[in-house]
Amino acid sequence: MDLDFSADQEALRDAVRAVLEREAPLSLARGISEGTETSDKLWATMVDLGWPALCVSEAHGGIGLGAIELGLLAEELGRCVAGTPLLATISQFGMFIAACGDDQQQAHWLSRVADGSCIGTIGIAEATASFDPSNTTCTATRNADGTFTLYGTKHFVFEATTATHIACTVLIDGAVGAAIIECNDLALGAISAMRTVDATRGHATVTLDGTVVASDAILRATTPIAIADALQCAVLALALETVGVCSAIFDVTLAYVKQREQFGVPIGSFQAIKHKFADLAIALERARSTCYYAALCVAERDERRDLAVSSAKAAAGDAQRLFAKEG
Repeated sequence: MDLDFSADQEALRDAVRAVLEREAPLSLARGISEGTETSDKLWATMVDLGWPALCVSEAHGGIGLGAIELGLLAEELGRCVAGTPLLATISQFGMFIAACGDDQQQAHWLSRVADGSCIGTIGIAEATASFDPSNTTCTATRNADGTFTLYGTKHFVFEATTATHIACTVLIDGAVGAAIIECNDLALGAISAMRTVDATRGHATVTLDGTVVASDAILRATTPIAIADALQCAVLALALETVGVCSAIFDVTLAYVKQREQFGVPIGSFQAIKHKFADLAIALERARSTCYYAALCVAERDERRDLAVSSAKAAAGDAQRLFAKEG
């Protein structure tokens, strides 16, 4: 495996970072978390730049890039805590459609993801908070006219309050399948925002009871393997977004210890502080390298990709806990 970024990948990372530094300062993230700002303008900029099309195939109007480029974008989004539905749309909804939809469904939905007219997310977890699709209890009951009526509740749905569509796992005739729900078809109050630590990331509980979807809203290529493939990309993107957040904490904290003085010298010159930064640097590099190894495994469909993605999630989580404590 070649673990170096290509020139095009480095150019993508630099271009994304330049835009986000200009358009998404930390003051915007603070404003979103406090309810005084919205991400609408930032989302419009992202659409204009074609970011939702990044991982959509060229056949469906996208750019056709893969897991590594998705990871680069996710890391840069994490660096600025960009509170937009972009990550949920491309790494969750888009990947779910690509993995579980048939050719006709992919052509319809992915083109809408690419042009920014569809803001999507996925609903997997239920009362147990497990993201294992085998624990699905929500159901889709077939009606006489060919439509399906959905029942059940999904929890921890990313960006559901801003999404236009949600791809949910449901049981169809006893087997795990998936349905695309138009948020406007849900009952009033069916989407209930959850109170979370990170106010820039919207989570919600979505009640499906009585929602009717057409037969073509049932993803016809849904299999356990297809769902697993889609979730790998979603987990990988979240892991690298976490790495980006840790990187920003590192940079901000490093700048602080170079300026803050104690006993007439910068506190960064103290050995105890240096030891903390050594631990932070090691944790950050471990998480980043593990995540990009996983991205390469996913991109190459390497047989080790399941273990690699799980390792990336664990490494990013370990780094996040350390940085939240020490930063």
